[in-house]
Amino acid sequence: MTTLPRLRAVPTSAMGALLICCMSCTAGDAAEGRTSGPATETHADGAPAPESAPADGVDRLRAKVLEVLPHDPQAFTQGLEMAGDTLYEGTGLAGRSSVRAGPPGSRPTARVDMPAPLFGEGITVLGRTLWQLTWRNRIAVERDATTLEEVRRVPYPDEGWGVCHQRSRNRLVTSDGSSRLTFRHPKTLAKTGDIGVTENGRPVAKLNELECVGDAVYANVLFTERIVRIDPATGAVKASIDATGLLRENERVNGSVLNGVAAVPGANQFLITGKFWPKMFRVVFSPATSSPGRGPEEE
Repeated sequence: MTTLPRLRAVPTSAMGALLICCMSCTAGDAAEGRTSGPATETHADGAPAPESAPADGVDRLRAKVLEVLPHDPQAFTQGLEMAGDTLYEGTGLAGRSSVRAGPPGSRPTARVDMPAPLFGEGITVLGRTLWQLTWRNRIAVERDATTLEEVRRVPYPDEGWGVCHQRSRNRLVTSDGSSRLTFRHPKTLAKTGDIGVTENGRPVAKLNELECVGDAVYANVLFTERIVRIDPATGAVKASIDATGLLRENERVNGSVLNGVAAVPGANQFLITGKFWPKMFRVVFSPATSSPGRGPEEE
């Protein structure tokens, strides 16, 4: 991905699938430089320590840009995760779904395409294993995390959206576009429990791509540029993260929605991208009172 193709119009056949995805929130999970900010005290879950507790218990944060990286503008991003120095990305749309791996901002060193009619969704890595969900194909695919080759398929009766591995509990956490998170066995994907997600007592629907960091689960909310940090023990939203303004309007095409949050191991930083986004952003989550970090071309 060091040299990426110019942003092209999405083929008519793909646009048809994309429009179906965007018509309802159950129809798939439809879609500059460097600046540095002051050091921020952080918790183990990657969140900055607030100066004082907010009255409603929800921290208000924003994504502050540290670096802008290239991203494949033809990728309908469904899952994003880092393991060591390797960035894994799963993409969707029937006939265009894939899973890729390589250094962030560079051309993938491994890639495997999914055959139609499979519609790829979220991914997560557990040691030598990579799980890739499908939207409505009723299966999940286990892959070798190094070669990305398929190892086996297991039944997955629910809609597949986001997935991440909560290491502290050795369980998978999955979403289905609703306000609920489901917990699953890491080898069989059998359900072991679930919980409703609420913010100030109100359900938070359209939970999409997930990222497990410590005891917290981060989820981007479909069709918004908002990410929430969830306590999976209670389902309560503990932080609301504003990620607006990362991508310029003239860089967007139909379906260009934020959908991809990956924690950078050991750095208290995150990579953020979206469906058909030509860029990926390395960010920190800072208190919302701070101004956003922008690249030199925007200053």
